[in-house]
Amino acid sequence: MMRHCGSNQMPLISVCIANYNGMAMIDDCLRSVLEQDCGFPVEIIVHDDTSTDGSAQHIRAAYPEVILLESSDNAGFCFANNRMVERASGEFVLLLNNDAALFPDALATLFQAAQNIDRPAILGLPQYDANSGELVDIGCLFDPFLNPVPNLDPDRNEVGMVIGACFWIPRRLWNELGGFPEWFGSIAEDMYLCCRARLAGYAVRALPVSGYRHWQGKSFGGNRVAENRLSTTYRRRVLSERNKSFVMVLTYPAPAFHCIFPLHLALLLTEGAVLALLKFRWAPFREIYLACLKSLWHERVRLRLLRRELQAQRNIGRWRFFGVFRWLPHKLRLLLKHGVPQIQ
Repeated sequence: MMRHCGSNQMPLISVCIANYNGMAMIDDCLRSVLEQDCGFPVEIIVHDDTSTDGSAQHIRAAYPEVILLESSDNAGFCFANNRMVERASGEFVLLLNNDAALFPDALATLFQAAQNIDRPAILGLPQYDANSGELVDIGCLFDPFLNPVPNLDPDRNEVGMVIGACFWIPRRLWNELGGFPEWFGSIAEDMYLCCRARLAGYAVRALPVSGYRHWQGKSFGGNRVAENRLSTTYRRRVLSERNKSFVMVLTYPAPAFHCIFPLHLALLLTEGAVLALLKFRWAPFREIYLACLKSLWHERVRLRLLRRELQAQRNIGRWRFFGVFRWLPHKLRLLLKHGVPQIQ
């Protein structure tokens, strides 16, 4: 069983859980960590982002072994994880959503895999839908416009990204890559760090064994198929389109970037216009798609400087970077299968 860290015992793994109003889910999450079948010391750190549902008080009272960090204001998911990793003492870090629960052998599986890799790597586990029990993905590939394409092939370990709901990384690699960009707020921070790691020559791998249960969409709403219709929210789409575009600007090597990015922007505007016409509402176009372009313009200096820095550190062939891409646009596949998404 998992060993808790005593006062003189350094943890091997730091499990970091960002919590905001997670009372309905936090017990399941924390118990899944405390009941891990592993023989090494583990510390649990929870960052509470000014919850109003009493979950912070509940964690403090019910789980005295948990290190609880409390924010004075709602600082966002990226800030919460950066703060926890800064506090962490483990050689490895597992970022875990408060709406996710690990299988009993998850930490042992991840640690064993990390020991068998000759270089630091980002690792993930199979994600299962907590409601249906169905396999959601074994990591994700990408389409040309950085839409995640779920990988369901257990023999495919090299992936574009692993989902941030269960995200394993050596602490030394996290520090080298600089953690999550806090100006992202939330959404696609996992995509950014995985793309940045691959650009620097580090592997991103999804393991085909063990796994975790995830209540998808609990934090931001949407992001799931209900009654064969894809459902999402304004908030999720705004952050998703904006931050995916940021990641594309920062990590796509030239000359592919100069070919794909203008097409990406043109398709975004077309998608927004078509969606507005179909729904007889201009709010989606204005609040999601036009807002994305405005954000790119507003952040142009930061993006240009950071792109120059990341591309100078590139340690992978230009075209090998795209080895985890699939060239059929994933949105087109979803449109044909589920129709126009519902935006709430």
